[in-house]
Amino acid sequence: MTWRQATREEIYDYYAEEFPTYVDDLPQFITADGPKQYAIAFREPHPVRNDGVPDRDFIRRDTWQTDASGERTTSEFSDFEDVLEFIRHPARNDPLGRSKYALADPDLLEKPSPRPDAVYYALDHWKRPWVLLVDIDAKEIARERATTQVSEDIDDQDDDAQLDAAGILDAPPAGYPYAFEDIDRAIEYGFEVRDIFEADFDAEETMVVYSGQGVHVYLLDTDPAHRYDEQSREVLNDLLLETYDIPIDPVVTADRRRVARLPYSLHADVCSIVQPIESPHFDVRSATPEVIDE
Repeated sequence: MTWRQATREEIYDYYAEEFPTYVDDLPQFITADGPKQYAIAFREPHPVRNDGVPDRDFIRRDTWQTDASGERTTSEFSDFEDVLEFIRHPARNDPLGRSKYALADPDLLEKPSPRPDAVYYALDHWKRPWVLLVDIDAKEIARERATTQVSEDIDDQDDDAQLDAAGILDAPPAGYPYAFEDIDRAIEYGFEVRDIFEADFDAEETMVVYSGQGVHVYLLDTDPAHRYDEQSREVLNDLLLETYDIPIDPVVTADRRRVARLPYSLHADVCSIVQPIESPHFDVRSATPEVIDE
């Protein structure tokens, strides 16, 4: 089973060959001009045009230009093919154009063109209510497991020492701050959250997405009853954390400025396709792209 960083060539091959086959399967709210931003993370910082601006390893790009009052004026991407070209060659297709803050043209540099370690979209959305997403991360589950298993008597109480003492750093996939069993548990929690959405909130449209190192759980009903404001999301966080004891990241649920991994994008740190899943028994080994050599 492949569980390692993807190479630059594998990342490019994935977005050139395999990702386009999933575009028709993207959730309906993922369009060229729906999310307010797309964002890309790089493994190495890349220069920008202005010498006085620091190199960037994470960029956000608006999907619309706006006027002084915040009203939309011109869309940055005509269709999703434009988004795809931005993902494939961010420095060559930067929506900032020739702005001094745009990524530097790789033809003018000795460094190669940057490749995306991760691709994100903004939960804040132009065409629908703020997308409601709950994040469950295997790293958090592993930390809680280590805290439970390791004696308070060990000398070093930092996270890495506890993970090491609990044997988690040596468990497959070795060297990562979680074990496969923590990812499996995150997936199980994800379907428990989906069941809570459907039972307690009468949700009709939900989605569980394997994120590479955990899950994202969506409540997608557009009925006004599900247009949760920030206060309602705080209540939801408390419900999941305190009543159901599910280890979610409460910041993601409550902060509309957050971004989420784009479904069907590549989690390059673990060579896995981020993807919607239908069962708590999902086998993460099935998420390795075809372009990745085992």
